[in-house]
Amino acid sequence: MGDDSEWMKLPIDQKCEHKIWKARLNGYEEALKLFQRIEDEKSPEWGKYLGLIKKFVTDSNAVAQLKGLEAALAFIENAHVAGKTTGEVVSGVVGKVFNQPKARAKELGSDICLMYIEIEKAEVVQDELIKGLDNKNPKIVVACIETLRKALCEFGSKIITLKPVVKVLPKLFESREKAVRDEAKLLAVEIYRWIRDALRTPLQNINSVQLKELEEEWVKLPTAAPKQSRFLRSQQDLKAKFEQQQAAGGDEADGDDEDEAEAAQVDPYELLEAVEILSKLPKDFYEKIEAKKWQERKEALEAVEALTKNPKLENGDYGDLVRALKKVIGKDANVMLVAMAAKCLAGLAAGLRKKFGTYAGHVVPTILEKFKEKKPQVVQALQEAIDAVFLTTTLQNISEDVLAVMDNKNPSIKQQASLFLARSFRHCTPSMLPKSVLKPLCAAFLKQVNDSAPEVRDAAFEALGTAMKVVGEKAVNPFLADVDKLKLDKIKECADKVELAGKKGGGSGGEKKEKPAAKAPPPAEAPAKPSGPPKKAPPAKAAGPPKKGKPASAPSAKSKKAPDTKEIVETELSPEVCEEKAAAVLPASCMQLLDSANWKERLASMEDFQRAVEQMDKSEMPCQALVKMLAKKPGWKETNFQVMQMKLHIVGLIAQKGTFSKTSALVVLDGLVDKIGDVKCGSNAKEALTAIGDSCSLPWTAEQVVSLAFAQKNPKNQAETLNWLANAMKEFGFAGINVKAFINNVKTALGATNPAVRTSAITLLGVMYLYMGAPLRMFFEDEKPALLSQIDAEFEKMQGQSPPAPIRGNKKAGAEEEGDAAEEEEVDGGAGDIMDLLPRTDISDKITSEMVSNISDKNWKIRKVGLDEVANVISEAKFIQANIGELPMALKGRLNDSNKLLVQQTLNILQQIATAMGPSLKQHVKNLGIPIVTVLGDSKSNIRAAALTTLNAWVEQTGMKEWLEGEDLSEELKRENPFLRQELLGWLAEKLPTMRTVPTDLMLCVPNLYACLEDRSGDVRKKAQDALPTFMMHLGYEKMSKATSKLKPASKDQVVGMLEKARAVMPAKPAAPAKAAASKPASSAPAAKPAAARNQSPSEDFSEPEPKPDTKKAKPAGPAAKKGVVGKKPPVKAGAKDEEDRSGPIFILVPNGKEQRIKEEKGLKILKWNFITPRDEYVEQLKAQMSTSLAKWLQDELFHFDFQRHVKAIGAMIEHMEPECEAVIGCLDLILKWFTLRFFDTNTSVLMKALEFLKLLFTMLSRKNYQLNDYEASSFIPYMILKVGESKDVVRKDVRAILTMLCKVYAASKVFPFLMDGTKSKNSKQRSECLEELGCLIENFGMNVCQPTPAKALKEIAVHIGDRDTTVRNAALNTVVAAYNACGDQVFKLIGNLSEKEMSMLEERIKRSAKKTPAASAKPERPQKEHPTNPNATFLRKPAQEEVPNKLKIMYRTYRIQARAQNAHLEQSAPSIPKEFQLDLDVFENNHTCASDIPDLVQHKLDDVLEPVMIPERKIRSVSPHFDDIHNSTASTINFVISQVASGDINTSIQALAQIDEVLRQADKAEAMSGHIDQFLIATFMQLRLIYNTHMADDRLDKEDIFKLYSCIIGNMLSLFSMESLAREASMGVLKDLMHGLITLMLDSRVEDIEDGQQLIRSVNLLVVRVLEKSDQTNILSALLVLLQDSLVSTAGSPMFSELVMKCLWRMIRFLPQTINTINLDRILLDVHNFMKVFPKEKLKQLKSDVPHRTLKTLLHALCKLTGAKILDHMSMIENRNESELEAHLRRVVKHSANLSGLKSDKGTEKGALRSDEKVIKAKVSDILSEIFKKIGSKENTKEGLTELYEYKQKYSDADLEPFLRNTSQFFQSYVERGLRMIESEREGKGRIQTSTVIPQHSTDSYLPSSSTVPINSNGEDLNAAAYYERLKILRQRRGLENSTPEEDRPPLSSLRPSVASSTDMLHSKLSQLKESREHFQQEQSHSHSPTRSSSPASNLDDLKKRLERIKSNRQ
Repeated sequence: MGDDSEWMKLPIDQKCEHKIWKARLNGYEEALKLFQRIEDEKSPEWGKYLGLIKKFVTDSNAVAQLKGLEAALAFIENAHVAGKTTGEVVSGVVGKVFNQPKARAKELGSDICLMYIEIEKAEVVQDELIKGLDNKNPKIVVACIETLRKALCEFGSKIITLKPVVKVLPKLFESREKAVRDEAKLLAVEIYRWIRDALRTPLQNINSVQLKELEEEWVKLPTAAPKQSRFLRSQQDLKAKFEQQQAAGGDEADGDDEDEAEAAQVDPYELLEAVEILSKLPKDFYEKIEAKKWQERKEALEAVEALTKNPKLENGDYGDLVRALKKVIGKDANVMLVAMAAKCLAGLAAGLRKKFGTYAGHVVPTILEKFKEKKPQVVQALQEAIDAVFLTTTLQNISEDVLAVMDNKNPSIKQQASLFLARSFRHCTPSMLPKSVLKPLCAAFLKQVNDSAPEVRDAAFEALGTAMKVVGEKAVNPFLADVDKLKLDKIKECADKVELAGKKGGGSGGEKKEKPAAKAPPPAEAPAKPSGPPKKAPPAKAAGPPKKGKPASAPSAKSKKAPDTKEIVETELSPEVCEEKAAAVLPASCMQLLDSANWKERLASMEDFQRAVEQMDKSEMPCQALVKMLAKKPGWKETNFQVMQMKLHIVGLIAQKGTFSKTSALVVLDGLVDKIGDVKCGSNAKEALTAIGDSCSLPWTAEQVVSLAFAQKNPKNQAETLNWLANAMKEFGFAGINVKAFINNVKTALGATNPAVRTSAITLLGVMYLYMGAPLRMFFEDEKPALLSQIDAEFEKMQGQSPPAPIRGNKKAGAEEEGDAAEEEEVDGGAGDIMDLLPRTDISDKITSEMVSNISDKNWKIRKVGLDEVANVISEAKFIQANIGELPMALKGRLNDSNKLLVQQTLNILQQIATAMGPSLKQHVKNLGIPIVTVLGDSKSNIRAAALTTLNAWVEQTGMKEWLEGEDLSEELKRENPFLRQELLGWLAEKLPTMRTVPTDLMLCVPNLYACLEDRSGDVRKKAQDALPTFMMHLGYEKMSKATSKLKPASKDQVVGMLEKARAVMPAKPAAPAKAAASKPASSAPAAKPAAARNQSPSEDFSEPEPKPDTKKAKPAGPAAKKGVVGKKPPVKAGAKDEEDRSGPIFILVPNGKEQRIKEEKGLKILKWNFITPRDEYVEQLKAQMSTSLAKWLQDELFHFDFQRHVKAIGAMIEHMEPECEAVIGCLDLILKWFTLRFFDTNTSVLMKALEFLKLLFTMLSRKNYQLNDYEASSFIPYMILKVGESKDVVRKDVRAILTMLCKVYAASKVFPFLMDGTKSKNSKQRSECLEELGCLIENFGMNVCQPTPAKALKEIAVHIGDRDTTVRNAALNTVVAAYNACGDQVFKLIGNLSEKEMSMLEERIKRSAKKTPAASAKPERPQKEHPTNPNATFLRKPAQEEVPNKLKIMYRTYRIQARAQNAHLEQSAPSIPKEFQLDLDVFENNHTCASDIPDLVQHKLDDVLEPVMIPERKIRSVSPHFDDIHNSTASTINFVISQVASGDINTSIQALAQIDEVLRQADKAEAMSGHIDQFLIATFMQLRLIYNTHMADDRLDKEDIFKLYSCIIGNMLSLFSMESLAREASMGVLKDLMHGLITLMLDSRVEDIEDGQQLIRSVNLLVVRVLEKSDQTNILSALLVLLQDSLVSTAGSPMFSELVMKCLWRMIRFLPQTINTINLDRILLDVHNFMKVFPKEKLKQLKSDVPHRTLKTLLHALCKLTGAKILDHMSMIENRNESELEAHLRRVVKHSANLSGLKSDKGTEKGALRSDEKVIKAKVSDILSEIFKKIGSKENTKEGLTELYEYKQKYSDADLEPFLRNTSQFFQSYVERGLRMIESEREGKGRIQTSTVIPQHSTDSYLPSSSTVPINSNGEDLNAAAYYERLKILRQRRGLENSTPEEDRPPLSSLRPSVASSTDMLHSKLSQLKESREHFQQEQSHSHSPTRSSSPASNLDDLKKRLERIKSNRQ
């Protein structure tokens, strides 16, 4: 025991982990005491043991383990954190405790599991226990079963989910261990106690003996429902209640019990596993089911029947199977098979339940039709099938189908249809049988009650009785108005017999409802029952009038008070009786004079009559007798208008005062209509008609009046009738009007010849449009266009108006009678009424089977044809009935077509169907509507948008209820498709707030909604969060939080948090007053939009934002009406109250408020405004901060859940912004923050309104010169930038406009970093837009705007050049180009290293942008640096960046550029530049490059010019020794080496070139290269291209290496082209590419920047000459012609390029006399011909320069001269030569050449040796010389002229040039002299080069400038400097800095560039590099200078320096 002392000292938690078991035992004991001692369940002490509890229970020592279990139990009971350990501890218990022999251990283990359940961890425990059932140790299995049983027994089936337990039961019964089977039996008994018979189905397949035993046990169980005896921590209130009940033990307990038992009823279906049967169908099922032999069909059906016996089926596409079964039922002649198919259908419906709803509509009509079968077993099978189908759908969906067969000729069908309905009603609740469904069904039953067949009558009575039982007598009575007492009693008798499904005691529910209805006096309580709380009475009242006339047999108003609730029906009285009755109430004199011949007496009689009527009491007035008296002769033929007026007036009085029946009305209507058009009596007639309308209902009166009017011929009467009707409609409202009846008369009127009738008809249509809306127009679509346009114009006038409130008609009666109907229909949408009136076509016969098979064809074109046919059928029919045959299934298949165009087309057809079918579309929601939802998951956004539009079109017709019923939507949400989820949730979030009630099935979506909250896609999560509050408003917080119990712990916490947040923003349900406000126009100001009369659908009402009425509406109506919608206050008060609130300022200026907020944020007292999506705490914080700065009402609007309120609030802010600008600036930070929240909304209307406000805001701020502070900017700009990536163009456009304005109120350099952050977004649109914005900033504000440094910024921007997205790449390139335009080539250094591909893209873009730039802004770098705000400089090149193909973007681009240009003008903070300092761009046209660079010259010391140049020697590594071993054959060796020449690695390439050079330099080996020349040249020019495009741009590469590579290439070429035999092998194409490469290299300005770059260019020059001389002359001439053509065609090349090509051609022309015999003239002429085809003479002359034209002429001229007329024989290769311009030209030249042959001297060799035989006539010398001097003076040919002059002087050394030079300027003379001198030195140099070794020695180690490597001697060097000097002199001359002015025709030097050693525009960059070798130059100074130089360079240079100083000062 010596060690004990050691562990005794340890703390408890360490003892528990000790390796000695006694120590652990001690630890557990102490821990147990400690756990019982700790009071606070959240004490930190618990945390120490979290990781140890598992060890407590799994201790390896049995004694210690027991204590450990006790301690663990105490821990779980008391620690708040215990839940975290559930999984591991329970699995420990299962694995290590349940297998212990000690009962105590098992007991404790079991207790631990139950304790975990008590602390809300039931699911985890249950999972672990069920896992334990798979353990191999039977002890463990038994203990797990026992624990599960205890848990169920104590906690009940609500907490222990039985489904997984029931699933494993059968397996346990099969166990080999008896103990397991026995325990399983006990568990089964316990389960049975809770769920009763639901357990039978899952256990039906166990061993029969076991089942029998179970049955015996089950019988013994008490029938009382079991009770939960142990409660969760969250159920403590329940526990208290339970204990009270136990104590009381009274009846109430039983009462409660019953409810609970009902609630806990478990559906056995839920416990079953779904079986997948589609894959198990026999392979040949579909063939067999169509087989001819009935036995085969039977086999197929038997297979299906076996499968459908499975009680629960997996969801899938059963469409084909259902169609096959339906076909058997409908078409099969064998009744036995019909019965089998019906059973199969019943099985499918029972196994799929709601999921079968989709197919219900297809099979119901077929089954009903088949009831004509008499055989009882068939009928029974059909009944079972249709009953099973009914349970999967709703009555509404199939009522149309049932109604269709209710008047079938076959009595069996009628009987079975009624019986089916009777059975169906039993499953319904009153809410499932609304009036809209009951009414047509009752009408059909009433017909059948009188049927001749007794079985039909009985069935009808039973159905009516059942309906009465379900909905109560009161609801059915209105439809039974015409039924006699006998039948009514029969119906009631049936009702008493009915047993409703799901009710225990003979339908107690029904009785309960009927009692109050019977007792109460009808009017008072009628509305209260259906509409729930009395506050819903107003809507009933309001909706009354429009709905009133709907039931045909509805009681009229007057009779409402009479007990019999019937309309006044009056029998017609005979004239005698009438006279008697009239005499009783009228004065005798009056009666006598009625038909007097004297009109005055008649008039007096009428006056008496009127007085008598006025005094008569209503009850006494015999209306019919009185009107018949008035109709007595002369009656309505009265000729005196005064009498007639009186008469008509009296009719009106009688109708108003008396009980006026239709019988009385018919007496007078004819007369009234006859007088309605009368000028004098018309108004009285109309008044009388109106009075009759009031008493006999307008719909009836109107129908009579109109038909009477149109039976006449009098157009005036017709017109006035229509006018009266239009007015009456406004007064009475539109309820009950029979539209169909009127439409035909209106159509007649529209076709009338009389214009007045047509006008009246159109006016009437206008009034009807007020009530009916758009559907009305559908009736008139086939009218003539002219008429239709008039109708449209009338409708246009009515647009936006609301129908006036009815002021006549039976308002009260309507309200009471239709209270509940109104309620019903509001849900369905009032438009239904009107839609029902439209005449609909049945198109089912047009949907042929061929069309359906086309739609499902394999070939998409045929599928398209099928769809086109369908679209045509529907558009021709306009309105269609609900029956569309097989179409739904066919269309459903196309919704997942692989061809997206067809999907889109199908969606369009479905939209068409929605409009055409109207409200009866409801029955297709399941089979066609839900598949539309599936399309929302398409990956293409346009398809999703189309699906959403279609969906909304459907919902507009069907309402939302249908969609939410059943599991379909939850199944869709279950699919893990992010697009589907986000679209569907967005749609639900929009639609749910508009609904007043939802089906309970919405609850099924909740688990999937929770899954979406944790979806991988951020968009889905966001949409799910947005949808949460809308679900909660219908389901309630409690239900939703309860649903979280099934989630994993981590998810649950998260979801519960979100629910809490959603609870705070949960929208109020749209309360009834909302509808009241809408449907009761009288009370809520006429401007409010009444929805009742033509409310398309309730959803539309709420989801459509209504900014229009808000802004224009009379103020009180606006807010008041709105307030009614969302607030719960009564609407009347709200209006008045709002008015007081909303006057006065809305922004409140709080002194120093903003500063205080900034301080708080800096001090971290409040949250920093920085988030990815706004969390609630941010919104709350902003709300609190705003409370002091904004009006209370505005704040309520701003933080309201309804986006429409946001739109309104922004509107108010816009109004108040200007007048309250100071206060706006005071709370600017808050306003901007609120708008950032709006950027996270998905509603576009809010976003657009927000952007509108922001534009106005920033305009105001810049006007006030306000500058945003960083606090405001940082909390707004990043969120604003998010919206640049918005998918909608309009939004992006606005955001850009705002960003542009932003730069006026916030420094551009500060905006820059925000945009840089924006480029890191995942959204490619956002990246590209931000890059574009950056480009614009750089353009407008120069490089200084780049933050933190231009280099860093540009490196980050350049990264995007490699982006995957084209627009992003383009934007990045454009931005870098903008930087290039700002700082020139420096950009390449700033952007860092780019890949080869990216670099070439950038260069290409820069080149393009330079080309597109107008000449004026050739190089805006300088001016831009000096004046960044100069708009000219910045905007000239904007278009150059653009590369976007589509026109729109270009237009938009232009708009943007203009906008920015304007801004630049507006904000020129720098003073504008005075004229004298502006660039006069024209001056620079001749020489772009020196224009803006002159000032830089000042920095260079010119002494450095005279510096020696040398081509460095190339350093070559020796060839690796084993090279030849690898490649034995020479050819393959050479191929290998050549392939390496084009390598991307410089060193590899140099090494390969060295090896080839070695071969070429040894004459004996050189031959080996033969045959490889083209290959070698291709490799070479590829390498040249690589250097040009990649290496030169790569800053990482050492320029010396590049130079070395160039030297090697040129050296090799020179060697190659010295050997004529090899040189001639080069083919034309290769020579063309080689020349292209060499000329490009000569023009590459970057080469000059390399040290010794000039030298390199000189060598290239020499090489070009060598190529021209040595190659095959035909090939090179051809190559040059093609190259020239290409360079002129492509506008991309520089003009210098084509100039140099032409110089080469001139040189070739000079060689022609020697080479003409080696040239293939046919080929050359073909090339010239092709050239002239591309550039005809006219086109050539249009070119900027005329040199190409002259070059061509000269070439042809030279060829003609040399070959004479023979040249015409060489045109053999030209097709159709007579069309060739070339032939004509040659003929002309040949003609003239004879005359000129002697005049011109031939220019020959380089040395200028003229051909000796050519004698020049002295007289012509002056001509030749003047020609030469002309050339020297011309801009293009100056060099050529000088060469000719030099050669001329060589030939005729005595020639006198004095006369030609005498008249020219001093400058010209010295120019000519200098030129000749230069040519001389050049030729000498060449001679020297050619004689010395051109290619430097190869040394392996170093570069040694040996004498042979310097190709130019000291004299040459000297001249080189001189050349610079001369150049400079000319330059200065051109800039006006030289004393002597040049002649007009002074030769510009730009043309000298390629031939001489350097060029002017190289000068400034060269000078700085020459500096470094200045010392070297001074040592060389001792060399002699050219004797021709007139003065020493030193003095010249001093002179130069002074002058340049002067230039500089002038520029400044």
